[in-house]
Amino acid sequence: MTRVFHTATEEDTIALGRQLARELPQKAVVLLIGNLGAGKTTLAKGIVQGLGAANANEVSSPTFTLIHEFADRVYHIDLYRLDTAAQVSTLGLDEIFDRDAVVLVEWGERFPELMPQPRIEIRLAVSGDDSRRIEVTTPG
Repeated sequence: MTRVFHTATEEDTIALGRQLARELPQKAVVLLIGNLGAGKTTLAKGIVQGLGAANANEVSSPTFTLIHEFADRVYHIDLYRLDTAAQVSTLGLDEIFDRDAVVLVEWGERFPELMPQPRIEIRLAVSGDDSRRIEVTTPG
């Protein structure tokens, strides 16, 4: 099932993340897909906050650390700096995917063979200065 949302500000995108968090199962892999600056981390701020794992201002892009863990039940992963599946496989993602946790993965679409099914895919695109088009596809 695919749903499309539009946000006009960064605050709207965070609020949408909080709303989507309420719909997530306890265990889920969520791919955040979009170009640089599309709002992936901004949406992640709302999801993490909506799950009660951290405040939105505690969430930042894990570009350099690769994996941020929040309250032992939410993981925010960024694969942007990795170039090969072999590099990704050294992160131990299989173990993280097996946990009862919500796993948010930025740039995971670059390594589809390493991403589990079923998964939720959220595609973000800039549609104006601060406006975003956000398409959420859930299995089934």
